[in-house]
Amino acid sequence: MNMNTNMNTVKNKLDIWPVWTAVVTPFTNDNSVDLDSMSKLLRMQEQAKNAILLLGSTGEALTLSFEEKKEILENAISMKLKVPLMVGVGGINIEDTVKWVDYLETIAVDCYLMVTPLYAKPGAIGQQEWFFRLLNRSSRPSMLYNIPGRTGCALSLKAIQQLESHANFWAVKEASGSTAEFHNYRQATPTISYYSGDDGMMPHFALSGAVGLVSVASNVWPSATHKYVQLCKEGHFSNILPTWKIASDSLFTVSNPVPVKALMHELGYIRTPLMRPPLSHLDLESREKLIKANELIVEWEKKNGNGR
Repeated sequence: MNMNTNMNTVKNKLDIWPVWTAVVTPFTNDNSVDLDSMSKLLRMQEQAKNAILLLGSTGEALTLSFEEKKEILENAISMKLKVPLMVGVGGINIEDTVKWVDYLETIAVDCYLMVTPLYAKPGAIGQQEWFFRLLNRSSRPSMLYNIPGRTGCALSLKAIQQLESHANFWAVKEASGSTAEFHNYRQATPTISYYSGDDGMMPHFALSGAVGLVSVASNVWPSATHKYVQLCKEGHFSNILPTWKIASDSLFTVSNPVPVKALMHELGYIRTPLMRPPLSHLDLESREKLIKANELIVEWEKKNGNGR
C-alpha cells in the first residue's frame, strides 16, 4: 500500500464520525485551566460517540500559553479516549505556527484544524503558501477552516483548488453561513470532505453533501446533537426545525463560547463560566434564552432519542 492510499484510508475513517465537538476550555475561579472539568467533558463526548476538537476558537486557544495547551493535550491523551482527537492550528506568525505543528507531530493526536491566517486578510497566493507550508510540515490529515467572521477574510477558493491534491488536505469546516458558498466550495474541490461549522446551518449543508458537523452545541447537548446530525444526513428535517434553529441561535447571542459556557455552568457541567480577556462572561446579560433552549432540546431528545 503506498503512502497516498494509506492516507486516504485514514481520512475515510475520520469521516465516519458525524460530530466533532469543539470543546470549550473551562477555567477555575483563579482563571487557571480546570483539568478536572475538562476530563469530565471529554468523557461526556466519548459516551455520546462524538469525536473531539481541542484548542480551536471555542477552546479559547489564542488566550492560552504554550504550556497550558500542552497540559490540556497531555491530559486528553492520558485518558485513552475511544474517539478521534483533532487539534486547532492557527495564528498569524508562520514560524510560531510551524513550531506548534512540530510539537503536535510528537504526540498521539489524529488530525488538525488549520484556520485561515488571522487579521492580515491574505489573498489566494498568501493563503496557498501558508497552508502548503503547514501541510508539508505535518504527517496527518488536516481540515481547513473557513470562518470569515473571525479571521477577516474567506478561505480562498483558488487556494484550496491548488491544495486539493495535497495528500494531507482532508476536509473543510465551512462556517460562512451561506449555503451558496458551501455549494461553491464543494463543487470546486470534489475530492475534499465538507463539514458544517455552524450548528444551525447543518440541515441546509446536509442537503449540499455535508459529511458532518463541527459543533458548539454538542458541548452542552452531546447525544442530542449526535442524533440531530444523523437526522439531518438522512433528510428528516421535519423533526429538526424550528427547535434546533432556536437552540443554536441562543448559543450565539454574544461571542462564542460565552453563551455555551454560561449554560454549561448553569447545568453544573463546569465550575465557572469564566473567560479570558478580551472575552467576558459578563457580556451575556441574561441566561433566559439559554435555559429555554435547553428545555426545548431536552424535550426534543425525549421524543427523538430512540426513533424519528
